[in-house]
Amino acid sequence: MICDPGNSRTIWWGEGLWLIDQTKLPSEYKPIKIENIKSLIEAIKSMRIRGAPALGAAGAYGVALAAQLSRASNVEDLLFEVGVAAEMIKASEPTAVNLSWGTDRVMRVAESQDNIEDIRGSSLAEAERIAEEDITINKALGRSGAKLLENGDHILTHCNAGRLACVGWGTALGVVRSAVEAGKEIHVYACETRPLNQGSRLTAWELSQDGIPVTLICENASGSLMRKGIIDKAIVGADRITRDAVFSKVGTYNHAIVAKYHKVPFYMAAPLSTFDLQHSSEDIEVEERSPEELQSLGGCRLAPEGVKICNPAFDVMPLELVSALITEKGVFRPPLMPPV
Repeated sequence: MICDPGNSRTIWWGEGLWLIDQTKLPSEYKPIKIENIKSLIEAIKSMRIRGAPALGAAGAYGVALAAQLSRASNVEDLLFEVGVAAEMIKASEPTAVNLSWGTDRVMRVAESQDNIEDIRGSSLAEAERIAEEDITINKALGRSGAKLLENGDHILTHCNAGRLACVGWGTALGVVRSAVEAGKEIHVYACETRPLNQGSRLTAWELSQDGIPVTLICENASGSLMRKGIIDKAIVGADRITRDAVFSKVGTYNHAIVAKYHKVPFYMAAPLSTFDLQHSSEDIEVEERSPEELQSLGGCRLAPEGVKICNPAFDVMPLELVSALITEKGVFRPPLMPPV
């Protein structure tokens, strides 16, 4: 099966592991088959697959793929090989907690089996369960958040927290989709999200595909739009939520500070699997991405040779800047946190 089910999934299993290559969008909608663990890790690092919930499914399917590919002749050797693959997958993206969550969940199922075929069958079944749950969870999250939106709202969002960041439906954009499904007219202002332009390439594409009105802006324009009273609310996704902070795409912190000044509600939408309440922000490594992302664009050099570059992938945002956390279990206003 080359095409994803209903052209609506970001990652799926069909005679092997498939995902949408998000580096090709919006010019090309291209499914690619992941043949081995090395290819999956490359896809994660290059952001062919990205977004916290989607990475959770990628980690889960990665364990299942490792089990299917192994030629081990006994349970001990098979679990060792799969375990090594699992650790490699988790190390490919250290900030988004869902990747480890999905990987570990399937590993626990695999380790509970006592023969090779059951390990292979149960690991794939659990990965499929995680993928199915993601869509169900996101739709529940969307219904929770849709109650916060009013008919005619103009919503600011940053990066991409839509179906491309999940298996399907989306978190922040899932809230928008749910509000539109309920009959509300919503207009989204999508920040382009440099340096990889997930807002212009992915969010604007998703919303255009759905017929939801979207206006693309430079992220530096968000404060100006809030000052003019154009933005009613802001909704973004999250990659990890610790007991004291939210880890989200770099640039989110700036929007949150400006929103607080202008008294614009600032919402974070994330499933419970993104919560990591056992840790504080100082415990978490923030991914530093390649300098090349800032040095050039489309093959054209933007910065002189030899200049120092700082390119963190995520912001660490204090919870006090968040108006509410939108989850599948309802809406929680910090310092109140959901039961995880």
